[in-house]
Amino acid sequence: MIQYIIVSIVSGILFGVMDGALNANPLARRLYQVYKPIAKTSMNIPLGIIIDLFYGFVLAGIFLLLYTSLPGEIGIMKGVSFAILAWFFRVVMQVASQGMMFKVPKKALAYTLLVGLGEMLVLGVLYGLTLMPSP
Repeated sequence: MIQYIIVSIVSGILFGVMDGALNANPLARRLYQVYKPIAKTSMNIPLGIIIDLFYGFVLAGIFLLLYTSLPGEIGIMKGVSFAILAWFFRVVMQVASQGMMFKVPKKALAYTLLVGLGEMLVLGVLYGLTLMPSP
């Protein structure tokens, strides 16, 4: 249980740091200009931290629940499998919806797909290396 809590907090912090680095860098800002008319001008940082920590606990918990069903013999492969699954449901479906509903440049959608995959792989590998259900 202690390991789950620690890994969840670490993954929540990683989530926030990666989101900030991947979505606020100069390339992302240029690609995401399409969202400027509807984007907020300021962020509620404490709420963002709470949300990212919550995501860390949820994703780590789902990983543990799915652990035995995930493909792979070793933890890291299970982590990669989980990452691809989470990427599909979190990122691919969002990008597909945005691409159909809004006039978002293909480069922005492709960037979101790629960085989302990278983010999920980092978290999946973290889970695969550090978490496994209790016997």
